[in-house]
Amino acid sequence: MFDCRRPDEVLASKLSKMRLLRTSSPWTIHEFFGECVPSYAILSHRWEDEEVTFQDMQKYEQSSIDDDMAQESIFRMRGWTKILSCCRQAVSDGFEWVWIDTCCIDKSSSAELSEAINSMFAW
Repeated sequence: MFDCRRPDEVLASKLSKMRLLRTSSPWTIHEFFGECVPSYAILSHRWEDEEVTFQDMQKYEQSSIDDDMAQESIFRMRGWTKILSCCRQAVSDGFEWVWIDTCCIDKSSSAELSEAINSMFAW
């Protein structure tokens, strides 16, 4: 099949990074690149207080099973209920992965945030 994109666009699409959240326990963030991104569901939602951020997910993933305090802190956040509901629905719809802006974008990186905002229409 002929690819009508410019070579720099093809390269950019193959190198672009996307983070997705696994829909089953352990809920972990994985990075996918370019054409290797699997099918996924997207949570469209309104941001509220206590959303689970990318940094919160990193702390959760780095905490050991024995570290109940670290894991319980994320489970108590109001946004965690939204994430679990999204994951349950995605699993019931046959998806192993979800994209949720609050926890899949590292908002502490202005470059990543800008790229994500500009790429959302394609996701």
